[in-house]
Amino acid sequence: MPIDAAKAVAAEPRSAEISWDHKDVQLYHLGLGAGRPATDPAELRYTLESRLHVLPSFATVAGAGMGIMGGLSAPGIEVDLAAVLHGGQTITLHRPIPVAGKAVTTSKVAAVYDKGKAAILVLRSEAADAEGPLWTSDAQLFVRGEGGFGGDRGPSTRLPAPEGDPDLEAERPVREDQALLYRLCGDWNPLHADPEFAKLAGFDRPILHGLCTYGMTLKAVVDTHLGGDVSRVRGYGTRFVGVVFPGETLRIRMWRTEGRVQATVTAVERDDAPVLADTVVEHI
Repeated sequence: MPIDAAKAVAAEPRSAEISWDHKDVQLYHLGLGAGRPATDPAELRYTLESRLHVLPSFATVAGAGMGIMGGLSAPGIEVDLAAVLHGGQTITLHRPIPVAGKAVTTSKVAAVYDKGKAAILVLRSEAADAEGPLWTSDAQLFVRGEGGFGGDRGPSTRLPAPEGDPDLEAERPVREDQALLYRLCGDWNPLHADPEFAKLAGFDRPILHGLCTYGMTLKAVVDTHLGGDVSRVRGYGTRFVGVVFPGETLRIRMWRTEGRVQATVTAVERDDAPVLADTVVEHI
């Protein structure tokens, strides 16, 4: 069988050294659409090195996302990348991410779940620098055709639908060239740039990276609910349920409770087609 669940989970973690500086952080923020208006003080916190702070979702691209790749190369994992879909993403922040730094990431397959017609791989990456832990990142990868091996189905990640009208709502336009800029952060999949490749994958045109939508959503929550203070974020998770095309508009609805924001994200131009679900930002 291409996936040996017991072997994958028992394998020794893989470590790699990563580094980043203000240019990597600025590029990531610009890839999320930051900097509009360019002179807005609230946006300069994302774009100007003298005022820079780091959106916590930067953890997903630090070191060009080496944590996910390290997990896919683990013993017991032999899958066709064409059958792999990014099903969900969570990050836990142990402290604010510095503007420039060096860290060691340790990656492992934390779990393998059997969903019948597919398998779910939970790839965990933990980053720490000289001062201690920075973040823990879990990517849930959906591997078509690899289920049915009699394993644990795993926990449900579905959340009850929020009740009542949202407390906050924001719309965020996606630039036509946004995927071209975001891919410079390390995800070079031609699905996000090459129209011919996108057609082969079943799409009319290239689609936006799911992790770009993920970052845009967190930025919207931080800017509208947390007063732009990225240091208040403690955790962030979502489930990817639909695609976004460059040029569309994201509608982000937010419901607030003590210490957390639950959100839904839809594509405005396609009758609010769902994009992200079960989205929660934990904060102080």
